Amino acid sequence: MAAAPWSLGTQFHDELSCSICLELFTRPKVLPCQHTFCQDCLEDHAGRGGTFQCPNCRLQFRLPRQGVTSLPDNLMAANMCERLQNQATQSGETREQPQSGNRCTFHPSEEVKLYCKQCKVPVCNDCLDDMHSDHGTITLKKASRERKAPVQALIDEGRNVLEDYCGVLKSLREEEKTLDEQKQETDNSIIQAYNHLLFQAEEKYNKNKEVVQEERDRVLADVSDLSAACDQAEQELEQGGVTFLGQERILTKKIVKYRGKLQKAAPVQPQPVQPPNNLQTAAGILLLAVFLMYGPLPKTITFGGKGSGNGQFNNPSGVAVSSKGEIFVADSGNQRIQVFTLQGTFVRQFPTCTVVSGGQKMTPHDVVIDGEGNLWVLGNTETTRSAVQYDKQGRVLRKFGVHMTGWYRGVAVDTRQKQILITQTTEGYLNRQGLVLVFRSDGSLVRTVGQQQGMENPRYIIVDGEGKILVSDYDNHYVYVYKTDKQFLFKFGGKGSGEGQLKNPQGICTDRAGNIIVANPGNSRVEMFDKTGRFLKHISTDTLTRPEGVTLGPQGQLVVTDSADHTVHITQSYFTAI
Repeated sequence: MAAAPWSLGTQFHDELSCSICLELFTRPKVLPCQHTFCQDCLEDHAGRGGTFQCPNCRLQFRLPRQGVTSLPDNLMAANMCERLQNQATQSGETREQPQSGNRCTFHPSEEVKLYCKQCKVPVCNDCLDDMHSDHGTITLKKASRERKAPVQALIDEGRNVLEDYCGVLKSLREEEKTLDEQKQETDNSIIQAYNHLLFQAEEKYNKNKEVVQEERDRVLADVSDLSAACDQAEQELEQGGVTFLGQERILTKKIVKYRGKLQKAAPVQPQPVQPPNNLQTAAGILLLAVFLMYGPLPKTITFGGKGSGNGQFNNPSGVAVSSKGEIFVADSGNQRIQVFTLQGTFVRQFPTCTVVSGGQKMTPHDVVIDGEGNLWVLGNTETTRSAVQYDKQGRVLRKFGVHMTGWYRGVAVDTRQKQILITQTTEGYLNRQGLVLVFRSDGSLVRTVGQQQGMENPRYIIVDGEGKILVSDYDNHYVYVYKTDKQFLFKFGGKGSGEGQLKNPQGICTDRAGNIIVANPGNSRVEMFDKTGRFLKHISTDTLTRPEGVTLGPQGQLVVTDSADHTVHITQSYFTAI
């Protein structure tokens, strides 16, 4: 029976093995179809990019430009593999080491001497005095003989339960495979239905167009005949004489003829294409997808311009939108917060220069709205860095100081935990290190996040609807994603101008579906990724020079600050956020 634990490990070994190399996963990566493989195996199998087919389910998809390394890590599989390997190592060490004396669990300095029959535990002399003085005891040797069979029965039962778990895992894998097959069949059916619908639409279009063209030709012939008669009569009338008198009867007859035809003629009504009932649902879904992806073109409002007057900006940075649709812009160069409607109309402004001691002016870097509808503004003076809470009218509610650094920083609010999160970069250009500081609203530090992943210059930060922390790193060109409890999940991006690549990322937000929107100022555009970091598309690429802050309005309006043009852009029809 001594080999049972490793036998069970062998069963889990099968579940945690790569189907390419047949070994335990090494740096496991998850494909879009949710199958997992070793990173090295995928790189050998797929290369650096292009179309790739999953070795298990044969689903085809396109690898990111960065290749396999940019695919999400399967952290659970990696942890399980590490545990399995550690178990094997420890089992080998245990078999090699001689058995030491039996020490008491409650009194480690004492050896167990007897077995308590009532409590079913081995006890030492101190245990007898403390808790087992009136309990029946027997020798360890006798207890070993009597209790060996019950313990072995429990071990066997535990093994049976674990085998049941292995069976459940196998069933889940089979169910996953079935789901993959069903999805592929559904995709194929929808594509076939859509292609058939397009064929019917094209055929109907050609018929309708032919009818319209025939009617047009008939009308043109009538126009030509009547026009020629008018021209002839006019010519003879201008020549003088009496020849035009003969045209009166001819012209009267033609006018009566064509006026009657015009009154009787009904406008041609092309028949609309009515898809068959079995195609309407699939076609409707696909047509909606095309509508969401390509049009109509969203309406964009741009306002601002460089200056210090109301509605003008000097290096606008962070931006937030309230549930009632008020836009709050951190007007850094003018050291104030400006408030606008979602139509770009100026409402009010309040300065951020009267809240610190000594009357020093505070330059706001970022602004966020908390769960009670108040603002948190992060900024700096010449000598201090502060997080200040305002109400929506600009009245100061509270503030606390943060560590002085020379780098720009972002602020976010975890409404569930009622905590304030602030990015920080340590001093020094060559050896700088980034992290996230988590505070209570009174300024007391709760914990730090992200010291181990190599962040260099974290700028903007958010907490999404699931409680995950997302941080944009300006110098590393990545977005880092963490759980609320500090656990690192994954990062995405990487320096470049291709799809899914970033260059000095700044503002970041998420929509209702969990998609991640990132300001990509080095490439003069805003990007969209799904919740796993997979690139979806470029958005707002035509009118932006250096996008910095990004957020979404109550109805999915995309709001972007442009620090180079000193403007704010509002995209009114942001369909992907609905």
